[in-house]
Amino acid sequence: MKRKFVIGIDFGTLSTRTILTNVATGEIIAVAEREYPHKIIDKVLPDGVTILGPDWALQHPADYLKCASTTIQEVLNNSGIDPKQIIGVGTDFTECTMLPTKADGTPLCMIDAFKSNPHAYVKLWKHHAAAEEADKLNEIAASRDEDFLADYGGKISSEWMFPKIWQILNEAPEIYEAADRFMELADWITLQLTGVEKRNSCTAGYKAMWNKQNGYPSAAFFKALDPRLEQVIDEKMSRDIFPVGHKAGEITEGSSQWTGLAVGTAVSVGIGDAHAAVIGSGITKPDILLMVMGTSGCDMLVSNSDIKVPGISGVCEDGILPGFYGYEAGQSCMGDHFAWFAEHCVPERIEEEARAANKKVLELLNEKADNIRPGASGLLSLDWWNGNRSILVDADLTGSIFGLTTATTAEEIYKSLVEAVAFGKRMIIENFINHGVIIREIIATGGIAEKSPFIMQTFADIIGKPIHIAATQQGTAMGAAMLGAVAAGSRQGGYDTIQRAGREMGKGIKKTYTPRPEHRQIYDELYSEYVTLHDYFGRNSDSPLKRLKKIKIKTMVERKETGK
Repeated sequence: MKRKFVIGIDFGTLSTRTILTNVATGEIIAVAEREYPHKIIDKVLPDGVTILGPDWALQHPADYLKCASTTIQEVLNNSGIDPKQIIGVGTDFTECTMLPTKADGTPLCMIDAFKSNPHAYVKLWKHHAAAEEADKLNEIAASRDEDFLADYGGKISSEWMFPKIWQILNEAPEIYEAADRFMELADWITLQLTGVEKRNSCTAGYKAMWNKQNGYPSAAFFKALDPRLEQVIDEKMSRDIFPVGHKAGEITEGSSQWTGLAVGTAVSVGIGDAHAAVIGSGITKPDILLMVMGTSGCDMLVSNSDIKVPGISGVCEDGILPGFYGYEAGQSCMGDHFAWFAEHCVPERIEEEARAANKKVLELLNEKADNIRPGASGLLSLDWWNGNRSILVDADLTGSIFGLTTATTAEEIYKSLVEAVAFGKRMIIENFINHGVIIREIIATGGIAEKSPFIMQTFADIIGKPIHIAATQQGTAMGAAMLGAVAAGSRQGGYDTIQRAGREMGKGIKKTYTPRPEHRQIYDELYSEYVTLHDYFGRNSDSPLKRLKKIKIKTMVERKETGK
């Protein structure tokens, strides 16, 4: 009997990663990754002329297809596996990453009439230019006592679906009118593979205000936002939502040509990237928090209880694992945070030392920061370089560093930035616990968790709890692959439940970071100061950080209008 395989495709912020996995064992046979040619479009459109405003973050949908095609072909070539042995395909995507399309899925930005209109492109999850719409949505929902707000911690983020749709309507009504559909890319990519539009319960529940019991908010609510939005669900979305693990369809003759996969191969409905990582890490029972540590940070767990927790990203029944309530919180800036510092703030001495040692700059910074005792630098930072996702839910907040002197070194600043993200993570965890959500264990996955012992030990020291590293490599893509196995089903050599796939293909724990008692007291003191700064700058509607951002935006608008 021939071995069976599945493919998992992880569409991340900067690249697409594809894995080929043995269904029976979870062994990864081949991995391929490609960066998006257009990267993140945040300054000017590909036309080289159209300038973007502040807080924009776009991508080009053609990049996703090109990178998927290239990486699938690469894992097939490198493994020598016959495509007919592949029984299923699963995909995950960043979220809310959304796109206006025609009814057949054609992106508006790929139509000549709209290629110079920014609103025709993919709005990446980190597109924060819909903050004004988010604020108005939250104000109107609160005034109407809308029940759905409690499922999202009391506030809808500017990163979510409907603030982005509303921004399109406000700023480019011609794009809104031309769009037959507004789609999460998690659903758009399965449409490209199968020719069938099947929207998944994960991204609908966490990013589009859909509830398993109640569906979407009422037409009356959308009308209260804007009369033009009254029928947005029926005109531009879909009320047909399918659970995670459901079969979306099969590889078509058309998609077989650009993927190299066999016609008829099962394809799972999409899922959010962080949620896929829960499954990929082999988590099949409640009360285990998974920290997904990549460009941003996401915190996921499933529970038997439905508790309304303020400041989280959402709680969704069946959003991650069937039969449980899935919780999500997170931080908008993690790997982004460290990459920014390495790119813009490192002195020449660090770069020269890294080159001499044949090391990456961040690798050297980790080593140097690890030798600095907690509290010795006198620094404390706020981790809001991309705004705050949890627990303040405020994209207008910006990062800060306190305690700088002329004696401060680059490695000290870097250590403070790492500590800031860990302090923010501790706030999220304590917010869950203080509102009755049980957390019995913490597991971490993602590039940072796998590659940086310094960062993970710092997190354990600050959070004050052991942090286990999932043994499954490529946890997000592995979760997608597991869903591909579930879409295929046991008759084809896959699995009939997500739990079974997780148990059989998951790899357990490979390492544990235990808090160091000698650092506990100083980190408790620093955390107390972090909370003070967090509340002063973050909960203050007239925060100096917000005033500074208003001045920045005003200046940028004036520059755009005058061309100077």
